[in-house]
Amino acid sequence: MSYPCEIKEQPAQPTLSIRTRLAVQALPQLLGQSYGAIIQYLGQLGEQPTGMPFAAYFNMDMQDLDVEIGFPVSKRLPDQGNIKASEIPGGHVATCLYIGPYEACSPAYEALGQYAKEHGFTPTGVAYEFYLNDPSAEPKQEPQTLILLPLTAELQPA
Repeated sequence: MSYPCEIKEQPAQPTLSIRTRLAVQALPQLLGQSYGAIIQYLGQLGEQPTGMPFAAYFNMDMQDLDVEIGFPVSKRLPDQGNIKASEIPGGHVATCLYIGPYEACSPAYEALGQYAKEHGFTPTGVAYEFYLNDPSAEPKQEPQTLILLPLTAELQPA
């Protein structure tokens, strides 16, 4: 299977998010709760998300996952409780559209990491997943996930 990968440069993106640690089994329920709380808070502020919901993964320890759950927003907004202003860093990123079950996306990550290396970049170690559709909605659709890896340039030998 091929995965459409690209490298682009993007500005920093303000977000509102909740960062926590949990076992991967608890993630689906927490995603729903977190997105709901953030949408409710955005409504109180009279704001709307400017993009699709995301989860940022800061490690891949499935029993102690360090994850940030949120939405892109138009500007830095005030914190409320565990909902914090954050941002997706600007700079070079590698992206890949993955269509299929969430639990089977490892090959897309591998292809994206390889693509970045072939173009002289190294992933920073943080991975963002933007959830482009709701697979539980009718009519049923395959989940569509935009994977985004912030990048650093490879050091060139002197």
